[in-house]
Amino acid sequence: MTSTGAATAPTSNGKDRAVGGDRVIVAFVCENCARPGVLPSSGLRRLPVLPDFGWPFPVHEVAVPCAGRLQPEHLLKTLEDGADAALVICCEEGNCHHLEGSQRCQRRLDYVSGLVKQAGLGGDRLMLFHLPGSAGQDMALGSGATPMLDPAMSRKVAAVRDAAVARLAKIPRNPLSKGGLPEESPYEVDSEDGSDE
Repeated sequence: MTSTGAATAPTSNGKDRAVGGDRVIVAFVCENCARPGVLPSSGLRRLPVLPDFGWPFPVHEVAVPCAGRLQPEHLLKTLEDGADAALVICCEEGNCHHLEGSQRCQRRLDYVSGLVKQAGLGGDRLMLFHLPGSAGQDMALGSGATPMLDPAMSRKVAAVRDAAVARLAKIPRNPLSKGGLPEESPYEVDSEDGSDE
């Protein structure tokens, strides 16, 4: 856990570093997607609860306060460090805590994909997936209403995992691969970022 407001979450299968011939994957996961609603509170930052994707291989999951906080350098550093792919899992449009976080993330991912493609690594190493956000549920709790829970959430999480696995099977190893990630995670996203882009 860091003091920057970002949290490095444990991987779904208990490993946080790929070893040997394993692929190296980094997943940036929005703290507000695929979780039950929580009562809004001022000044308190809760520990993130990320969905259990049940990855069939080691994935280094990084909890981000909003996918819209990801900067191009986070994604580029991930690939520079040898990750075979960087996944971004964010809220569906229309249910983002930060209104346009998902849209902002999409624009940045498109931009970085173009750079990565020009560099000869293939823009398909950057992948964006959406899960239901929790802004509506949080607002319902704040107003005293009972939020509607999505009974299909586990199927939606599994669908994201399966789509990611299928796409990963189609991309070659990163030629910059070093066999694993650095011991210190350079991928944390500051929750105090004042970016409006």
